[in-house]
Amino acid sequence: MNLHQFRFVQEAARRNLNLTETAKALYTSQPGVSKAILELEEELGVDIFVRHGKRLKRITEPGQQVLQAIEVIMREVGNLRRIGEEFSKQDAGTLSIATTHTQARYVLPQPVVALRKSFPKVAVSLHQGTPEQVAQMVLDETADVGLATESLADFDGLVTLPCYEWQHVVVLPADHPLAASERLALESLAREPLISYHPSFTGRTRIDQAFEAKGLKPNIVLEAIDSDVIKTYVKLGMGVGIVAEMAVRDDPAFAPGGELVARPAAQLFGHNVARLAFKRGAYLRSFVYTFAELISDRLSRALLERVMAGDAEHYDL
Repeated sequence: MNLHQFRFVQEAARRNLNLTETAKALYTSQPGVSKAILELEEELGVDIFVRHGKRLKRITEPGQQVLQAIEVIMREVGNLRRIGEEFSKQDAGTLSIATTHTQARYVLPQPVVALRKSFPKVAVSLHQGTPEQVAQMVLDETADVGLATESLADFDGLVTLPCYEWQHVVVLPADHPLAASERLALESLAREPLISYHPSFTGRTRIDQAFEAKGLKPNIVLEAIDSDVIKTYVKLGMGVGIVAEMAVRDDPAFAPGGELVARPAAQLFGHNVARLAFKRGAYLRSFVYTFAELISDRLSRALLERVMAGDAEHYDL
């Protein structure tokens, strides 16, 4: 048996048993993938997959156990590679970060710039997606670390740590009638056309839950994943926006006399917690620890080492 066979089996499971997609993902041929999997099954003496003709239909019970063992093996192979890079390249390499648009646009710039000053030989690769995609990229080792608000703590294969709390704010044209109020009510917002995030992004779940708890149905006229898009449509008079508070910081549109105003909404929608995620059991290079410390003063290398060693499933505030 060999690593190529393990990789083919692992990727086939990830690609919903589609061998054509598996071959494309691994830059090889479909017959080659099929042959390698069959050879591994023959060596192990068990069927990993149930087949119908040449198609894989499902994973067998022993196949589930084989997949779990392969996950451990491939994770440790990745760790060996990272250990080698750590000590041979002297703090050089690439830090891959999976995150959402809001985090990439408003939270990461300063920590990334600071990291590059401390580790000038380290390149940074940003991968943006939904919180679920962020989690999967970390699990697949496409990314070293994930940063998002939703979903990360729901994945068993991840260790997550809270970075910071944030709240939503209501964004209004400066001449809007509600702009005169410092504290807004849900009932007032429910009467307005609202512009906010797509349901899977940036704490939107809390917004929906708050309206539902009061028996109100919000009039969502536009959903987006980009805070800047939401603010643009508010400027055009399409409706009232609900965005993350970091999206209005340092925006000249919200300066005194600007065209927009922001009102805090923690009393309406509560607080959200952004979390960092790492693959369970992964070896973290020195610059990954430094990046975590730059993201939040609540995090330290000593804390991360304890959590990654299994002292806690998920560290909480």
